[in-house]
Amino acid sequence: MRYNGTSSKVFLVSGMTDMRKSIDGLSLNVTEQLDMEPFNEAWFIFCNCGRDKLKILFWDTNGFWFYYSRLEKGTFKWPRPNSHGVIVISKPQLHWFLTGLPLENSKARQPLNGLEV
Repeated sequence: MRYNGTSSKVFLVSGMTDMRKSIDGLSLNVTEQLDMEPFNEAWFIFCNCGRDKLKILFWDTNGFWFYYSRLEKGTFKWPRPNSHGVIVISKPQLHWFLTGLPLENSKARQPLNGLEV
């Protein structure tokens, strides 16, 4: 069964990915390796073995967005691979991750919900 999630989902793909792959190759990874649908407007994030390069694949209603990031110094704080092949994170965690912070940022402000004026 394929996951048909919403755009609020961000998936870190466990393990290392061949960075020579482009949109077609990475969307095939999503379909075959993760058994998910690449057209569900979720974000799929892949990392190389050196953890200094990553690619983000995102479907936006009528086409893919494809982001590539390379660190000139240091590495991304990539979590250890798990048996499920993917780690779900929140959008704030994605921003922390991309700026070099750990996914579990204890000083982060929590979202406020149900406020009234």
